[in-house]
Amino acid sequence: MMLETLPSVPAFARRGVLKLGLATAGVFLMSGLVQAQDTAAKIKVAAVYTVPVEQQWVSRIHKALNAAKERGEIEYVFSENVSNADYERVVRQYAEQGNKLILGEAFAVESAARKVAKDYPETAFLMGSSGKPQKPNFSVFDNYIQEPAYLTGMIAAGVSQSGKIGLVGGYPIPEVNRLMHAFMDGAKEINPQVSFTVSFIGSWFDPPKAKEAAFAMIDNGADVLYAERFGVSDAAKERGKLAIGNVVDTQPQYPETVVASALWNMEPTIDHALAQVKAGKFEGEDYGQYSLMKFKGSALAPLGTFEKKVPADLMSKVEAKQKAILEGSFVVKVDNSEPKSSAK
Repeated sequence: MMLETLPSVPAFARRGVLKLGLATAGVFLMSGLVQAQDTAAKIKVAAVYTVPVEQQWVSRIHKALNAAKERGEIEYVFSENVSNADYERVVRQYAEQGNKLILGEAFAVESAARKVAKDYPETAFLMGSSGKPQKPNFSVFDNYIQEPAYLTGMIAAGVSQSGKIGLVGGYPIPEVNRLMHAFMDGAKEINPQVSFTVSFIGSWFDPPKAKEAAFAMIDNGADVLYAERFGVSDAAKERGKLAIGNVVDTQPQYPETVVASALWNMEPTIDHALAQVKAGKFEGEDYGQYSLMKFKGSALAPLGTFEKKVPADLMSKVEAKQKAILEGSFVVKVDNSEPKSSAK
């Protein structure tokens, strides 16, 4: 209609304007189509966490999913601090909303998570779990970071002056036990006479309680603390002792306290799961291997301010052990039993 209001424009020009308008419309249509395709290509992902996303373990999952979101691969929503009683309802709601991949920690809610997975066989479930995969769509993962935990144990024994090390954990479950045992085995390689005090606080997120447990160990002579839970490094900092981090690298927050950390990288696990979902090949499998050092799922975090403080001969032993782990000539023993104190 607009062309008809311009009678002075020659016919050939009008035809040109018409072609330009159609071409422009085509560009907009194509742009809309591409945008629609891009949106459709994103995988809808939901996560259900029973603790705050600041908690060490969950923060690693959250970090990896946010990285995928920033790359434009996924749409990501999550719920945190979900109670065990409410877990099934929240997971089911996300499945009903059409999320293609649902993640979380099912340790205390195994039956609920597996029940929902059975009801939604077209939805992929990837859960932190001590159990086995469940066909066709329930995969499991775990923090198999016992390899760098062994290395941090070597460092801990090498920097300890008293030969007494304290370990504070959440609960004595396999996911915690295996890391503590690996840490203790690494320490004993450097100092066979080292002794340990082990304590569990009965919570996944109670920094004040973990701090009090650490204070008690320091009072009994421990000068290095294994901070499986948040709060332990605070106690070490206040008393002028050293700490070893777990899962996350807290060296920047505790530059004079945290000597080393066993770092968990969830990106290899998440990336594999997304690739399987995108290819339509997701099935129940064990993703534990993607947390091993050879897959870059775990690592010894940089020593930061302690790089020049840790004895060079000690680090040479640590580096040699790391090389042996990566080559496969040394395998860190997996012991899921509850670790016990050896200190008198």
